[in-house]
Amino acid sequence: MDTLWDNIEKLSAVEELKALQVGKVAEEAGEAMHALHGLKGLTTCDDDHTWSEVQNDLVGAVIAALLAMHYIDPTGARATFDEILHRRTRRGREAATFASA
Repeated sequence: MDTLWDNIEKLSAVEELKALQVGKVAEEAGEAMHALHGLKGLTTCDDDHTWSEVQNDLVGAVIAALLAMHYIDPTGARATFDEILHRRTRRGREAATFASA
């Protein structure tokens, strides 16, 4: 079975306009926010939205972000992602350890 990063590498081989990929992250996140606003009735239009649409757009933003990272550094994106994820979740891990002690 392909891993997440295996799929990102495959997508990067066919994706166009690599320089605009960071903008795609913002676009997908904006679509998720629009769908959430529609779901909560916070828009002036009569668009009906679902949690599934919000999730779909969030996954689109994640994929776009990982593709952007791959374009920036094809050989180091995985390691960079793991390092940043570890650093950003350290407080949560420390809090969980403290709470269970």
